[in-house]
Amino acid sequence: MTQDAVAKNGSADNGVPRTKICVYCGASGGNSPKHMEAARQLGRAMAANNIDLVYGGGTVGLMGEVAKTIVSINGPKSVHGIIPQALVKYERDGTYQTVNSDNQVVPDESVYGRTTVVNDMHTRKKLMAEEVFAGGPGSGFIGLSGGYGTMEEIFETTTWNQLGIHSKGICLLNIDGYWDGIIQWMDKAVDESFIKPGNKDILVSATTPEGAIQALRDYRVSEAIYKLQWENH
Repeated sequence: MTQDAVAKNGSADNGVPRTKICVYCGASGGNSPKHMEAARQLGRAMAANNIDLVYGGGTVGLMGEVAKTIVSINGPKSVHGIIPQALVKYERDGTYQTVNSDNQVVPDESVYGRTTVVNDMHTRKKLMAEEVFAGGPGSGFIGLSGGYGTMEEIFETTTWNQLGIHSKGICLLNIDGYWDGIIQWMDKAVDESFIKPGNKDILVSATTPEGAIQALRDYRVSEAIYKLQWENH
């Protein structure tokens, strides 16, 4: 599917859904400027490939940097942020909000894209994942640098893959060795038989944004996953 075949919103000319990547990352920028630069580079790479962003809806830290980079190139419809109401005051800069006709404060789409405010974390994660599941070829999840929340989201999505809930790839974007400890732990978990060897590559890694995008394109479902029928339960 070429870039020319893809509209700025909607589907490609042949009806294939647009590629959607959910980026998990910190609401902080980190101490090293390499993390913010990686967020910008990822945004540019996704925009160049007409890939839409689904993310946690923040306007600060790495979250905001990825979102505004893509919006600046491909416009607000290319980004969808989903954020719980309780986190709005922590993860969104109040500068980028407007008041609607019902006198409610709503996020301004022009800088960070469309935003959906939900009631809780579970709904946020569910909606983000479902949007990716419905995406076209190459859709998946990328983990930039982040803290507890980022790690939890990455591992929950990886676990869902192992359980057969979805078939999308997950890739750690390993900037300046940030995820080295997790990668080493996965090797150890395989050695100790807590992860099946065939399932180690459910969660892969890359050191460049282009490499991470390509890893999602190349992803193949492991034969070792639990082939459970979730729709029947």
